[in-house]
Amino acid sequence: MSRYPERIVCLTEETTETLYLLGEERRIVGISGFTVRPPRARREKPRVSAFTSAKIDRILALEPDLVLGFSDLQADIAAELIRNGVEVHVFNHRSVEQILNMMVQLASLVGAGDRMLEWVGVWEHEARALREDLPPVDRRPVVYFEEWDDPIITGIRWVSELVELAGGRDCFADNALQPLGRDRIVADPLEVVRRAPDIIIGSWCGKKFRPERVSARPGWEAVPAVRAGQVFEVKSALILQPGPAALTDGLKALRRIISNWPGRG
Repeated sequence: MSRYPERIVCLTEETTETLYLLGEERRIVGISGFTVRPPRARREKPRVSAFTSAKIDRILALEPDLVLGFSDLQADIAAELIRNGVEVHVFNHRSVEQILNMMVQLASLVGAGDRMLEWVGVWEHEARALREDLPPVDRRPVVYFEEWDDPIITGIRWVSELVELAGGRDCFADNALQPLGRDRIVADPLEVVRRAPDIIIGSWCGKKFRPERVSARPGWEAVPAVRAGQVFEVKSALILQPGPAALTDGLKALRRIISNWPGRG
């Protein structure tokens, strides 16, 4: 009998993508319906959950050795599965360091810890090189990242950290330390105006970001980013999934936007 789980249900995209990255996708027997990375996962694996709900009977029918989830948002799903005798591991990663730790822990669960440590080592080497190449702080644009529009919610910690790594200054870095979305709500939209971001980046989880709606908010015509047409979208699948996507393609998307800021000079 294998010492490692052979039948894994991934309730989040980042766990699915991590196992594919490791070449361990044969172990996956079910995925989240929100999974888009890698694209082949949707063709190969049955979808058994949303984000805050799941088809418990379908999961149980798959006879998983392990179910992987994320945060308090999936606590009810985890509890129901545990009551049905299923082994569940719920990660709670909110920062870049915690994302890397999650990936190593997950890899270790399937006997691939050494491979993931090598991947993490390469990523950290590249991240150090990016930090060393950053311009002086006063030449970095102020960035406002919007995770949701109604109510306005600013970016979570890993997003804030990646904005900084990409060469920006997160104007709501204070908010980013709050792990829960409800604690990152901006009650007064004019607070964004007062913080005067040079770049606005939006990623509304589950729906398309609308730059024109953001630019048309009362008083926001005074925002430097709006005046200069520096309002952009980064797809939520790239930046709001705390896994390989955010650390690779999400970071690249942020760097493209920030490096092309016309005020850099």
